[in-house]
Amino acid sequence: MSKSVPAEGEVHGEVRGEVEVGAGVGAAAPVPRLGADEPVFPAAADRSQWRYRPRRAFWRSRLVRAVAVVTLLALCALVILALVREQTGTQGFLVGLGLAVLPVPLLMAAFRWLDRVEPGPWKNLLFAFAWGAFAAALVAILANSFAVRWIATATADPDSADTLGATVIAPVVEETAKAAAILILFLFRRRHFGGLVDGVVAAGFTATGFAFTENILYLGNAFGEDQEFGSTGIGSVTAATFFVRIVMSPFAHPLFTVLTGIGFGFAALAPRGKRLRRVLLPLAGLLLAMGMHAAWNGSATFGGPWAFYLVYACFMVPAFGLLTWLAVWSRQRELRTISGVLPAYAAAGWLSPAEPLALSSMRARQLARSFAARTYGPPAAQAVGEYESFATTLAFLRDRARRGTAGPDFPAREQELLHHLWQRRAVASPALTYAARATGRVWAPPQYLDYGGYNPYRS
Repeated sequence: MSKSVPAEGEVHGEVRGEVEVGAGVGAAAPVPRLGADEPVFPAAADRSQWRYRPRRAFWRSRLVRAVAVVTLLALCALVILALVREQTGTQGFLVGLGLAVLPVPLLMAAFRWLDRVEPGPWKNLLFAFAWGAFAAALVAILANSFAVRWIATATADPDSADTLGATVIAPVVEETAKAAAILILFLFRRRHFGGLVDGVVAAGFTATGFAFTENILYLGNAFGEDQEFGSTGIGSVTAATFFVRIVMSPFAHPLFTVLTGIGFGFAALAPRGKRLRRVLLPLAGLLLAMGMHAAWNGSATFGGPWAFYLVYACFMVPAFGLLTWLAVWSRQRELRTISGVLPAYAAAGWLSPAEPLALSSMRARQLARSFAARTYGPPAAQAVGEYESFATTLAFLRDRARRGTAGPDFPAREQELLHHLWQRRAVASPALTYAARATGRVWAPPQYLDYGGYNPYRS
């Protein structure tokens, strides 16, 4: 990247005009024009400073915070797993662990599939899973136990205390503990939290981790009960617990917490000036999650198995289908955003006319990477994948600027992304153009027609 200062009129990579901060960013920031063979990016920082953050004190550095978070989660893991093993016994713990891990890869793969358009960093998702599995589970087991004991002592009615704990205390405590992970990502990983899909995925990973630890406890206790009474086979408590929690309702906790994630997703879409909306939307999602969780627990507590199955069939399954549709619709909306925003960069010369259409199709993206791998080798496929990622981020960045949710560093971030695209353009642009034609995203002339007066298929 050239560091020389060009003469006036030769800076083709810079944003011309005044760029306002806040709601007016999108309207006052024209698309940078490409008018030279090699663009100059005077606003783009050096590679070591690409994140556009000032240097901070050592104790506030990313490394120190990462070590602190990992240490905290590791301590929570040691404590919660020790508590679970103490309640279930070593054999029960191992059996519960082996059975509880079965739905985890499927749930994680499903939520990761939703995030394929602009995949978030794995470190954020692993943090969410670890928080749910260890920190949230530890808070829940301690707070629930304390609350139930306090109510039992105050009312001298242990049965009512257990019922109240399952239907009221547990939903409030557990959903709040899980929502803390989404709040942390929303506040400190804001660049990777841009809409509904990001909220759904973060909530899904957090709830999957929480359900994993909770299933170890329930399945381990069920196995211990079977060992005590000598029950085996399909009629055992372990088999019944496995059927209800792993087969019938592995999505229960993700379904509850996804409502909180949707609230944070809508808050991320709100303009920067709408502070009240950014607070009320996550709270509304959290309250809905608590309500659905309470209804789920109450159906089994008060109505017996028939009420449980009735709530499952008439409420949980339709709600799961509706939220699944909403998540898929949000993913398609992201693809429509790409096809609607990137043509402006194609008109400015940064992309070929076919690229926005190829980038808005997951099939065309995959085909472009495969074409590059076959033609130029694996490094070219990696370059095309990076190009697709940078172009997607660029589209969402300008869309946020249009809505007034982009930060004041929008011009610098835009130029940095354009710089990355330019570096990979020679390989990625032909591959994406080929993919757009091969998938029918753009019209490709038949072989028997002339291509601008020239036809290579004719002698």
